[in-house]
Amino acid sequence: MFKWTMKLSLFHSLQNPCLPQRLYLPLKPKTLPTQFLNSAKHIQTLAQFSTHPQTTPIQSSLETHNSISFSKLLSQCAASKSVRVGMEAHAHLIRFGLSQDSSFRNHLINIYAKSRFFGHARKLIDESPEPDLVAWSALISGYAQNGLGREAVSAFHEMHGLGVKCNEFAFPSVLKACSSSKDLRLGKQVHGVVLVTGFESDEFVANTLVVMYSKCGEFGDSRRLFDAIPERNVVSWNALFSCYVQSDFFGEAMDLFEEMVVSGIRPNEYSLSSIINACTGLGDGRRGRKIHGYIVKLGYDSDSFSANALVDMYAKAKGLEDAISVFEKIAEPDIVSWNAVIAGCVLHNCHGRALKLFRQLRGSGIRPNMFTLSSALKACAGMGFEKLGRQLHSFLIKMDTESDSYVKVGLIDMYCKCEMMTDARVLFNMMPKKDMIAWNAVISGHSQMAEDIEAVTLFPEMLREGIGFNETTLSTVLKSTASLQAVKVCEQVHALSVKTGFQSDMYVINSLLDTYGKCGQVENAVRIFEECKTEDLVAFTSMITAYAQYEQGEEALKLYVQMLVRGNKPDSFVCSSLLNACANLSAYEQGKQIHVHILKFGFLSDAFAGNSLVNMYAKCGSIDDAGRAFSEVPERGIVSWSAMIGGLAQHGHGKEALNMFNQMLGDGICPNHITLVSVLCACNHAGLVTEARKYFESMKELFGVVPREEHYACMIDLLGRAGKINEAMELVNTMPFQANASVWGSLLGAARIHKNVELGERAADMLLVLEPEKSGTHVLLANIYAAAGMWDKVAKMRRLMKNNQVKKEPGMSWIEVQDKVHTFIVGDRSHSRSREMYAKLDELLDLMHKAGYVPMVEIDLHDVEQSEKERLLRYHSEKLAVAFALIVTPPGAPIRVKKNLRVCIDCHTAFKFICKIVSREIIVRDINRFHHFKDGSCSCGDYW
Repeated sequence: MFKWTMKLSLFHSLQNPCLPQRLYLPLKPKTLPTQFLNSAKHIQTLAQFSTHPQTTPIQSSLETHNSISFSKLLSQCAASKSVRVGMEAHAHLIRFGLSQDSSFRNHLINIYAKSRFFGHARKLIDESPEPDLVAWSALISGYAQNGLGREAVSAFHEMHGLGVKCNEFAFPSVLKACSSSKDLRLGKQVHGVVLVTGFESDEFVANTLVVMYSKCGEFGDSRRLFDAIPERNVVSWNALFSCYVQSDFFGEAMDLFEEMVVSGIRPNEYSLSSIINACTGLGDGRRGRKIHGYIVKLGYDSDSFSANALVDMYAKAKGLEDAISVFEKIAEPDIVSWNAVIAGCVLHNCHGRALKLFRQLRGSGIRPNMFTLSSALKACAGMGFEKLGRQLHSFLIKMDTESDSYVKVGLIDMYCKCEMMTDARVLFNMMPKKDMIAWNAVISGHSQMAEDIEAVTLFPEMLREGIGFNETTLSTVLKSTASLQAVKVCEQVHALSVKTGFQSDMYVINSLLDTYGKCGQVENAVRIFEECKTEDLVAFTSMITAYAQYEQGEEALKLYVQMLVRGNKPDSFVCSSLLNACANLSAYEQGKQIHVHILKFGFLSDAFAGNSLVNMYAKCGSIDDAGRAFSEVPERGIVSWSAMIGGLAQHGHGKEALNMFNQMLGDGICPNHITLVSVLCACNHAGLVTEARKYFESMKELFGVVPREEHYACMIDLLGRAGKINEAMELVNTMPFQANASVWGSLLGAARIHKNVELGERAADMLLVLEPEKSGTHVLLANIYAAAGMWDKVAKMRRLMKNNQVKKEPGMSWIEVQDKVHTFIVGDRSHSRSREMYAKLDELLDLMHKAGYVPMVEIDLHDVEQSEKERLLRYHSEKLAVAFALIVTPPGAPIRVKKNLRVCIDCHTAFKFICKIVSREIIVRDINRFHHFKDGSCSCGDYW
């Protein structure tokens, strides 16, 4: 008799190759999984034989039975990658004396290779006297399946060197390794061996060759091999168009899919999920919907791969509701399903919905992964949920994924967008290895927080670290450079973009155009724009904005016409910039045409366009049109109210401006510092000293706005104009910063109005230090001296201007007639209709003299006879502009004139006579404000 007992020992030595001789370490017994119980029943680990000599045949029989049982067990271990059970079996085989059996050894190599225990697998091959093809195939397949292409290729070389020949099972693994390592040269060599050995007609080998050539970028060769397959099945088709999809050849993949269907091959779930990914890459929701119908028709709508691909496709093809609908029909959504729908919500800026789905995921029992949490972090960033962001950060720490660079960048981005730059920088500084995306995130964060110096200074640090950069880096740095108006930095970044080949990237081109434009380097912007020969709308917008911002409105309008000719449809930003150009030109008619375009293209509800319309009409002298535009703005924000209040202030409607301000407060809109500047200006133009004092003294308490330099300048100008010189000077002496040129300019103007020579001299002395190049200081001081009869000092000022080569800025006026702007200077006779203009002026002057007009020759500083002074005053630029308008515009039409300087006192007086004589409204916009002359009086009430 003999007795069998079960005794399993764990084989542990191969887990640690550093243990030299000790191959067997005892561990606690391990319970086998259910799928191995039946096989385990046959495992007899140790036979305790009696000394009876006739037991050998029975032992032999049992060993045969055990061999079959072990083979089955080892196959199951390989299929499920149950390496621990495989190790136990390996230990048993060694103790039972079966470890040298080639079949068992090959099974073990397969288990270890598939489970990434390559050291164990390699040791078994090295210990084998003559490893066969099965052993090498198992090792190579394990390397290839685990993405270790180079190791697989190296093993193939070694196998080939030992004279072991491949078969139809080994070739696919070798070719897969060539694909993953992109080793086209070796792939071609293997292809040659395939041809020599006659395996090219094998279905698996042929399909793997198609994939290998595709993944190595040789799509022509791949397609030729595909066409040469005698009987192509669905696997063959899937192999080719999945490679097209993975290489972003989405259109070709779609064509191939249609060809497959036409050829009569029925697609399977893998075909359909791949082709949905192609629709996703194309952003083609229409074709994606068609494939969706095909999936339902073929009964694959319950397939998880297809459903997840559909959710992703709809989310990325602007069909979020469809994505959610598909998601909700998935019986048991996995983490891929949840990730796709949550990421889709984030992509569509539905951050609240994304976070709601995230909460549902947590409640479903599925554990989120780092991709889920990355989308949740983006949603927190989009909504500014800093507390929830911190909770997610804690969750990531618990998951031990916080150190992952992808997750780290998501955290940095979240903290940046939640305006917690300190936390973002702490995380950034803790990163052991900072990649380009991390640098971009923190630079972008500083830029978004208007911490432009930090953003710009980080860029050279990034370069010193040897980190590469991309178009996002350059665009972000240029954005901060534009805010700083750092021209030199812009030029350096421009040079770097040329050197590294980014000068042709549209993001970089548009950023350069914007930065040069905002830095006042319009010529550089024009050169880049002309060199790139772009049709891009953003580039046109940047260039038009640059022209408009730096008073080249005519060029902006010309470029707009050019843009339309090239077939570009404008957006609301282009229209807004054009309206600003018209506003600067006082081009009323052109502005009305842009208004028509806004109506045509449906931008009237856009806040930018609506606010710009209010501003344009106000600055073109039509405050009534501005009021109508204001009433049509659907959601009036602070910009809308500020534009309208400022417009009323400029037009001298001080009380109306204050009424509107009170109406704004009643609507719950809190003013900002710009609104309060407009309110003080309204008080200034209307001489409302008491009201101005009230707003100025209470702005911090009522509205939380600390008075800035511009508020003090407005208040000082108002007090000076009102003759309260001492109060104005007291404010200058007590304000919390040094008086700037604007403040001293206001005091100089007050000195001129009130003929205060002492104040005028003090203010002029300060202005000559602050702005020595400005001629206006000399001219105003000379006017003060002239008004006081101090002609010797007038002469001295004129000599000073001559000696210092200070040239008086010439007065210029312009008027728009039939989409053309006409410009005039004093005594101008260059215009084609100057003879008619001068005749008209002479006619008007005769009528004016009869009505009581007397030229104010005392304001002319030229040392000439009185008759000559009268002649010079007669032909001032604004008078020539009005005369031209009377000739070329229909009777009764308003006349709109713009002047680059303050309108002179004589012209102001003359226009009150002319408007009554010709029965026309004359609207003059000078450097400070609007003057509406009508029925013999001016809207300013002579308070200017």
